[in-house]
Formats: sequence, structure tokens, C-alpha cells
Amino acid sequence: MQGGGWFHLSAGVWALAMLAVFVRAIRLSYRIEARSEGLRNRTGLPRYAAMPFTVTNRKVARDPETQALRRRMLTLLGINAAGFALLWAALGVIGMGDG
Repeated sequence: MQGGGWFHLSAGVWALAMLAVFVRAIRLSYRIEARSEGLRNRTGLPRYAAMPFTVTNRKVARDPETQALRRRMLTLLGINAAGFALLWAALGVIGMGDG
């Protein structure tokens, strides 16, 4: 496999890993919403995750279990942000981030 082929393969693996981490964070956000009275979905219809509320701890239940779920979600989002920063740095090193 040529140099470009390895990059494409590793970029694909990176993308799948980042997507999996983000999906796990979204699932945790839904669990936090279900445990929080101010964020609970009572309509019966699907809706988007209220991640801005769960990230900023607005309307989130203050019990230790919910806060532990929130910390786990923040860790996953931090891992996701670090993954993007590492990709940006890697693109800069190999010269593909110049534009």
C-alpha cells in the first residue's frame, strides 16, 4: 500500500472511532435527560438530544448518579475534541492542512 493509501485507511478508522465516541456521548445525554425532570421528553415523539443543556448542567438533576453520567459524557466529548485536534496536527505535519 502506498503512503496515501495508509493515510486514507487510518483516516477512515479515525472517523469511525470519533463517530462511535460521539454516539456514546449522545446516548449518555439521553440517559441524563431521562433522569432530569426539567429535560424529560413527555411528548412521546423523538427529539434531538439536549446536549447544550446537559453539557452546561442546566436543568440537569443534581443527584450523584446523574452527575457521574454527565462527567462521563464530558469525558467522551473531550476525547472527541482531542481526536479532532490530533487529526488537525497530523494533517499539518504531513502538509495536507495548508489549504
